[in-house]
Amino acid sequence: MFGFRGGESDETVTRKTGYRIDAKRQWRGLTTLDLSEIKNEEQLIEVVKVRCSLPDDKARADVQSWMSGKQF
Repeated sequence: MFGFRGGESDETVTRKTGYRIDAKRQWRGLTTLDLSEIKNEEQLIEVVKVRCSLPDDKARADVQSWMSGKQF
């Protein structure tokens, strides 16, 4: 999701880097390592829930709201 696969365009790398910075700003408990290992929305929800001590429904709503309109 946030990780780089190699061979991606400069635009994609820039977009993902911006998303990673924004996610760390949104959820202060996330680490760079967390973000580099997250592959999908469900993993992001789980990490946000654990790192930020949020109930599942709150973490899910926050992540879905944050992801709205973003292209991964």
